[in-house]
Amino acid sequence: MSAGMEGEMRKLFGTDGIRGIANVDPMSGEMALQLGRATAYIFKNREGRHRIVIGKDTRLSGYMLETALASGICSMGVDVLLVGPLPTPGIAFITTSMRADAGVVISASHNPFYDNGIKIFSRDGFKLPDRLEAQIENLIFSNSIDSFRPTAKEVGKAYRIEDAVGRYVVFLKNTFPNSLTLDGLKIVLDCANGAAYKVAPAVLEELGAEVIPIGIEPDGENINLDCGSLCPQKVSELVIQKQAHLGMALDGDGDRVVFVDQNGQIVDGDHIMAICAIDMAGEEKLKNKTVVTTVMSTIGLDLSLGKLGIRVIRTAVGDRYVVEEMVKGGHNLGGEQSGHTIFLDYNTTGDGILTALQVLSIIVRKQRPLHELAKSMVPLPQVQFNATIDRQIDVLKMPEIGRKIKAIERELGKAGRILTRYSGTEPVLRIMLEGEDEDKIARLGRELMDSVSQVMEKTGRNTNSKGRGG
Repeated sequence: MSAGMEGEMRKLFGTDGIRGIANVDPMSGEMALQLGRATAYIFKNREGRHRIVIGKDTRLSGYMLETALASGICSMGVDVLLVGPLPTPGIAFITTSMRADAGVVISASHNPFYDNGIKIFSRDGFKLPDRLEAQIENLIFSNSIDSFRPTAKEVGKAYRIEDAVGRYVVFLKNTFPNSLTLDGLKIVLDCANGAAYKVAPAVLEELGAEVIPIGIEPDGENINLDCGSLCPQKVSELVIQKQAHLGMALDGDGDRVVFVDQNGQIVDGDHIMAICAIDMAGEEKLKNKTVVTTVMSTIGLDLSLGKLGIRVIRTAVGDRYVVEEMVKGGHNLGGEQSGHTIFLDYNTTGDGILTALQVLSIIVRKQRPLHELAKSMVPLPQVQFNATIDRQIDVLKMPEIGRKIKAIERELGKAGRILTRYSGTEPVLRIMLEGEDEDKIARLGRELMDSVSQVMEKTGRNTNSKGRGG
């Protein structure tokens, strides 16, 4: 696969909403107010009162941004429904369930607490397409709606939805087969001190599991801190220590999950998609016998599913692009290696708890442990490198980097691939190599990173890089 560039940056929106350091532009209260006004204006397109849901994770800065967003929305004559801390997919569910015009999530997902972000769902529960995000940006920066100010009784109101958590718990439990329970299963659960800290333990316990919860004491600053889906080692250790059947780690906003089997081994999103695809195909529930994933997923997914006649379609990185392809092609299963898995039969976006319930239902129904199910997909070794870089300098277009990438592609041949892209949420250049020989791809990755560093030094820019094997 040729090197390519994804996630071209606009003024505000990246691949997953707006993200940055809280209380610094664009994650400031002033920008949140303007974003609230522009969002309300976009969705104020029918007769009668309008309503927009606002939910958040557990970050300290969520209070500031929630208040500013609500103020902006109300100033446009639109009512606000406040649900408090709730997983991102829960906010998508509440938006559609309550027939609201839109839903706004205040969260920076897996990022540290000092970051925050804002992403928007339309009334059908799907993330906004690029076209509407660009329209919101234009409204903000053109100042074209500054004079639109309803007065008197036309100003919006804000209401708190007290039973949002309960509604979402019931919804999740209804996605688990009525004929099954989780009785007898011991599960280590890491909620990342994030948005799922109430919902996830409640769902699993009410279905009968013995839950060993961690990451359920958010203090505004400890979200994702040495815990969650990016740091599943603690879950792995506890699974072994407590002799649990499996473990799972959610991220800060609860839209992704990474599993750990009874031996303490990580089971990532690619394995999860393979397990679910094979089961759904066997039950004749996998639409078009197709799974949608991104360019980051291992080639092993294609090889393993291909043997069973299951097709894999790839998109740009970002669960929103996976969902768009799923909707366009009429597919019902997709996801990312990072643990976002989308079951369009149930919800409109990635949902870590819902994903956990689908995998658990397969374990219970087939009476097979997770480590056995995970053998259905054999990944090829991957190594990934990240370089903090100045976005104003597109190193991928520099001749010496282009030559180096082509040389690596020639050395890998058909037995591997290289993928280069700029992150849509951070000032980072990401490089991924995949092949049969892990030592070889690690060496080639380091060589490319050295070349990037040299180019940046020549231009007077600094870059900090780090890599990992996968």
